[in-house]
Amino acid sequence: MIKNNPESGRSLIEIIGVMAIGAIALAGVVAAYNTIRHRQVRTIASAGLEQIAKNTKILMDHRGDYSGVSVEYLVKSGALKSNKAPIGSDNWSVTSSIDGMEFSINLTGLPQGDCEYLTTARMAWASKIKVNGYELEPGTQCLSGGDNQVSFIVE
Repeated sequence: MIKNNPESGRSLIEIIGVMAIGAIALAGVVAAYNTIRHRQVRTIASAGLEQIAKNTKILMDHRGDYSGVSVEYLVKSGALKSNKAPIGSDNWSVTSSIDGMEFSINLTGLPQGDCEYLTTARMAWASKIKVNGYELEPGTQCLSGGDNQVSFIVE
């Protein structure tokens, strides 16, 4: 005959404890994944911006200036695969200076973290960086909301 031993099984409290430990571990894994993913997106965006700058220089070099450059022009000429922004909102642009001797890659809708990353990452291919219209110390003009604009000026 089998005796019913109340000490042989797990109590509800023990099961809840094990589930809580599992939930905490899962939360840590998800947080680590999100951090790694966000870093990867920023790294890919940085490389994409550098490639846009190089492609624009190559494409426009034969003309002697950058007048008339735009995202649409770069897409039509094959220098860009699409008009999708590398990071931030898709309301971005590539424009030339008034004299045509330099161009800027203008990103919009950037959260504060992305703004600070892009302005402190030391983009060697950019001669100047403007944050929300100001050419100041990197990372100092980034707003806490998600509506920052960063412009990379390339000569």
